[in-house]
Amino acid sequence: MSNIQLPYHFISIEGNIGAGKTSFCHMLSEEYQCKLILEEFNNNPFLPLFYKEPERYAFTLELFFMTERFKQLQANANAQDLFNPLTVSDYFFTKTLLFAKKNLIEEEYKLFQQLYSVLSKSIPKPEILIYFHRSTDILMKNIKKRGRAYEADITEKYLQKVQDSYFEYFRGILSFPILIIDLNTIDFVENRNHYQEVKLLISKKYRPGVHRITLHV
Repeated sequence: MSNIQLPYHFISIEGNIGAGKTSFCHMLSEEYQCKLILEEFNNNPFLPLFYKEPERYAFTLELFFMTERFKQLQANANAQDLFNPLTVSDYFFTKTLLFAKKNLIEEEYKLFQQLYSVLSKSIPKPEILIYFHRSTDILMKNIKKRGRAYEADITEKYLQKVQDSYFEYFRGILSFPILIIDLNTIDFVENRNHYQEVKLLISKKYRPGVHRITLHV
């Protein structure tokens, strides 16, 4: 176990595509033996179709993601586990609405929003949301490096739209803490010291609202 204690029971790690959120969650799990809730992209048959024809497959893609996230979070985050007092997720349920707003036409989004509002009432909220921020050019390099076939058609323009959606949402949050960590010069997968610096930030308590920190290690 780590000598740095994390003062939370439920943490969500968020970020753009290729930001490293899932890798960091795995590293935390290995160190703290915490419960992991990881988004399962490979189970969504509409994802590769969406990247090729976004207008045609956007609604089915977002609907599939929402129902899968709902089932996963409801099953895992609500469960009482005395032996794993820390739960870490690599996504936040509100992500569902952010991507839908960006990808759907107006009438589709109105219907989607109604379904979301019903489901979200029974989903537990994290005690803190950590957002890993990297520039879009670094994200593109990370995406190409991991070589997932269904991500081959992602563009830097699309990543910028995703980033803008997150930041627009963050501006209105005052009920829980959001920690945005700028990681452009940080590689916590390859450099253990970088990982420790990120973890040290997460070990602190923050007031509700947005906090932004740039790491230079």
